[in-house]
Amino acid sequence: MTVPRSTLRLQFHRGFTFDDALRHVEYFAALGVSHLYTSPVTTAVPGSMHGYDTVDYAQVSAECGGEAALRRLADKLRERGMGLIVDVVPNHMGIAGSGAHNAWWRDILEWGRHSAYARHFDVDWHSPDPALRGKVLLPILGAPYGDELAEGRIALRFDAGTGRFTIAYGDHLCAVCPVDYAALLQAAERAELSALAERFHGLTTQPADQPRAAQARDALREYVAQHGLSSIECVLHAYAPDDPVTRDHLHRLLERQHFRLAWWRTAADEVNWRRFFDISTLAAVRVERPDVFDAVHALVFRLYADGVIDGVRIDHIDGLAEPREYCQRLRQRLSELREGAPYIVVEKILARGEPLRDDWPVDGTTGYDFMNDVGALLHDPRGAAPLATAWAELSGRSASFADEAVLARRKILTENLAAELDRAARGLHRIARDNIATRDFTFTSIRRVIGELAAQFPVYRIYPQNGLRSATDNVFFDKALNAARHMLSRADHAVLERVDAWLGSGADELANPREATNLRTSALQGAAAGAFNHAAAARRTVQTLFSQLTAPVAAKAIEDTACYRYGRLLSRNEVGADPGEFALSVEQFHANNLERARRFPHAMLVTATHDHKRGEDVRARLAVLSEIADEWSATLHAWSTLNMPQRRAPEGGEPADDTLVDALTEDWAPGPAAEAMLYQTLVGCWPPDLSVDDEAGIAALAERVAQWQLKALREAKLRTTWLAPDEPYENACRAFLFDLLAPQRRDGFLRELHAFVAHIQCAGVIDSLQQTILRLASPGVPDQYRGAELWDFSLVDPDNRQPVDFENRAALLAEKPPSAFLATWRDGNVKLAIVQRMLALRAHLPELLGQGAYLPLAVQGVHARSVIAFARRQGNAWAVVIATRLAMPLLAGDAKADANAGVNADANAGDRPPCDIPLVEPSRWQDTAVRMPEELVARAMFDWLSPAAPKVDDNGLLYLRDALTSMPVAVLVEDGVPRA
Repeated sequence: MTVPRSTLRLQFHRGFTFDDALRHVEYFAALGVSHLYTSPVTTAVPGSMHGYDTVDYAQVSAECGGEAALRRLADKLRERGMGLIVDVVPNHMGIAGSGAHNAWWRDILEWGRHSAYARHFDVDWHSPDPALRGKVLLPILGAPYGDELAEGRIALRFDAGTGRFTIAYGDHLCAVCPVDYAALLQAAERAELSALAERFHGLTTQPADQPRAAQARDALREYVAQHGLSSIECVLHAYAPDDPVTRDHLHRLLERQHFRLAWWRTAADEVNWRRFFDISTLAAVRVERPDVFDAVHALVFRLYADGVIDGVRIDHIDGLAEPREYCQRLRQRLSELREGAPYIVVEKILARGEPLRDDWPVDGTTGYDFMNDVGALLHDPRGAAPLATAWAELSGRSASFADEAVLARRKILTENLAAELDRAARGLHRIARDNIATRDFTFTSIRRVIGELAAQFPVYRIYPQNGLRSATDNVFFDKALNAARHMLSRADHAVLERVDAWLGSGADELANPREATNLRTSALQGAAAGAFNHAAAARRTVQTLFSQLTAPVAAKAIEDTACYRYGRLLSRNEVGADPGEFALSVEQFHANNLERARRFPHAMLVTATHDHKRGEDVRARLAVLSEIADEWSATLHAWSTLNMPQRRAPEGGEPADDTLVDALTEDWAPGPAAEAMLYQTLVGCWPPDLSVDDEAGIAALAERVAQWQLKALREAKLRTTWLAPDEPYENACRAFLFDLLAPQRRDGFLRELHAFVAHIQCAGVIDSLQQTILRLASPGVPDQYRGAELWDFSLVDPDNRQPVDFENRAALLAEKPPSAFLATWRDGNVKLAIVQRMLALRAHLPELLGQGAYLPLAVQGVHARSVIAFARRQGNAWAVVIATRLAMPLLAGDAKADANAGVNADANAGDRPPCDIPLVEPSRWQDTAVRMPEELVARAMFDWLSPAAPKVDDNGLLYLRDALTSMPVAVLVEDGVPRA
C-alpha cells in the first residue's frame, strides 16, 4: 500500500487550478509532505469554490484545468517522489440550475420515472401527495408559484444548441418532456412546424420511445439552425406568460411535466427526493446500486489504474445506504486495478466512545476524531463549571450543551427536515399496516416516536446488518430509546417498542411468535416465503431511511445550530467535537492514541480543515480562557457594561438618546448571548501583529468578523435565519460590531481588547505549538491544511478558504531550528519551522514515526499537569516528545502555578512582568521531570527543534528545566543533525 508519510490539503477551483498547484510543488516537497490531498477534481457546478457539487462524475473539472493539467501535476509529483490523494463525493450531485449543468438530473426532469437515471437519484416517485406522484419537486422559485407565474418570471424557451424546449426561471433550465413537443409545435399553426410535430406524435415516456424522440429533436434542431430562432418564436408566443390566455397554456404545460416548480420554502416540508442535509441544490444519488457505483467512480478508477492518484478520501460516508458494503466494494475494485493496496480514508464524525467499525476496510478517518482529542487536551477541566455558570448567567440560556442540542434537533426536524422525517415515518407506517397486530398504529404516532428518537440520538447513525443492529449500535440506540421513552407519553410506548424492533433490535415484529418461527424454517415456500422476504426488505429500507435521517439531523442540529447557540467556550464548538465535553486528560489522550495506533495506524491526523469553524490557532488561544475562567468571566461582564451605549434596538437605528437600550431589557441587538460570543471571537482571531492604531488593519478585521457574525446569527436560528432573515436585526448587530472597533474606541474598548489578547497570547502560542507537535508526532498520517503552516487565525468559511501566498511561505523556509524563530513568534515562522523540521524527521526516520510503538511517559513534580510526554520506538530507534500545556499560570508571573501545585511560591513571583516570549522560564519548572525509558538513560539525546542536548540523570529523570530551555516543545532523538 502507498501509505502517505504526510499530506497537504489543497482546495481547487477556478482561482486555484492544477497548474497553480504545479507551480508550488517544489515548496510542497521542501516542506516535507509526501502527498497532496485535494478537494474533488470532478466537474462541478460552474464557479464552484469547493467542488462538492459534482455535475459530471466522468470528467475532470475544466475550470480547474482539465485532465491534462491534473496529469501534469501528478507527473511532477512523481518526479519528486510524491503522490496524490483525491476527494470523492459518492453521496450527492450538484443540481443548481436544475438541468442546466447536470445531464443526469436534466434527464429525469425530462423523462420522469422512465429516465435512464431515474434510479440514480434517491427520489420517492410514489409520493402520497397526488401533485407529486411521478414528479420531482423543484423548490427553486423565489416566491410562491402563482406570483412568479403572474409576474412573467417563468417562461418557455428553446435551446437551439440541443433542440430542446425548456422552462426557464432565472438561471434554471428545466427540460420539457418530448411527449409534449407535438402539441407545442402544432400550437403555432404553421405547416412546416406541424410537419415536425408529426415526428413527435405517439411518443410515450417509455425507454423504447426515447431514441425516436432524440431523432425527432435532432430534426427540430436542424430546422431551427437553417431558419433561425425566429422560426420558433410563434411557439414560444403561444405560451407567453404576459397574457392571461397564453399564461394559462404555460401553466397547463407545466402541470404535465415530470417536475413541479415550487417556492423554495416548500422544500423542508414537501421535497420528495433525498438531499445533502437540507441543501436543495445537492441531490443524493443511490451509490448502493451497482450501475450507479460504476458511473460515480468511473473517472476515479481510471485515474487510479493509470497511476495518477494513489488513494481516495470519501466524503460524508454516513449519507450512504450501506457504508460497509460501499467500502468493501471500493477497496476490491481499486485493488483489482493495480498492484498494492489503495489508501482509503473516510470522513466520519465519531462521538466519544464510538469506534470506527472494524469491518469497514479503510485506513481510518480523515481526522476529526484526532482534532477533537487534541483540542480538548488544551483545556483546563477546572474551567468547565465556572465558565458554564458565567455563560448561563450572561446569556440566560442553559449551562448544558445537551439541552441546546435536543432543542436544536427538534427545531431541525420540525423546520428543516420535516419531509425527510415524513418519508421515514411513511416507511414504518407501511410496515405497520402490513401486520394485523400493528395495523392501527397511526402515521402520526409513528412520526412522533421516530421524531423523538431522532431528537435524542447521540451519534450520527446506526449500521444494521441483515436487518439487525449490532451490539455497538445498541450502545447508542438504547440511549436514544430510553430518553425517548422518558419523553413520550405512555400511550406511545407500544409504538416505540415496535419501532425499536423494526429498526433492528432483534425482537420479532410479527404478532404471532409461532407464525414467526414457521416463517424462518427451511420449509419457507410460496406466499409465506414471499411475505417474509418482503418484510425483511421493508425493514432494511426503513433502517436506511432512519439512518439517512439521523445523520443530517445531527449535522444540522449540532454543527450548524447548537454550536452557534452555546458559548461556554467557542474553542470546543468545532466540527467533530462535542461542546459538552470540555476537556480531555493526558491519560485519555494517550489511551486514544494507543487505540488509534492499534486499530487504524494510518488514519489522518488534522487540526485544521476546509470545514472548520475556527482556525487552529484561534481555538488554541481561546483554550487559554479555560485556565483563567474567573478572570475571563469578569472581563466579559466588564466589556458588556463598557459597551452598553453601543447597543441597538433590534429594528436598527443609531445608538442615540431615543434608541438607547435599557440595561435591564433583553430586547436589543445583538443580545447577551451573541454579544458574549462576539467578544470570544474578537479575542480569538485578533492578529498577533495588529496594533490598535492600525485603522486599516482593524477595518479589515471588522469585515472578516462581520461575515462570521452574520453566519453565526443565521445558523443559530434564534432571531434570524437563512430561511427568514431579519435584516434590521442583522444590520443592528453589524453596526454594534463596527462601533466596537471604530477608531474612536481606540482608547477604550479597543485598547482593553488588545491588552487582554496580549495577556493570553503567549499561552495561546504554546497551545498552538503543542497541538502542532502532537499532530506531527502521534500515530497516523499528519495532514497540513493549506496555508496553516503559518498562524491560522481564520474563522468559518469563506474566511478559512482565502487565497494562500505559497511564494511567501517558500521564501520563509530555512535550515535554522525552530528555536531560532521563537523570539519573533508573531510572524509565524516558528510554527512553519516546526512543521518543516518534523516532516523532515518523518522522512529521515519514516518507520519510527510511521509505524513505531507509542509509549506514554510519566511526568512527576510540582507542575506535572503542565506537561505531556510520550515516546515513539521502532527497533532501536527512539523519539521522545515533550510539550508544555496549561501554561498560563506558569507564564503569568504570579504565584498561581505554585499555589495550585501545593508548594510555596517564589518570593518575587508577583513582581514578574507579563511574559512576551511563549516559553516557561526554565527555573519555573522546579522539580518537574519526565521519567524516561530505561533504554535511554545512558544515551545521548538531541532536540530536533533546538540546539539543546538535555541529559537524563542516573535515576532516569529528564528535568523540564533542562529539556525546555529554548522551546516550549521538544522532540529528542539520538541523531541531532536535522535532514531538511
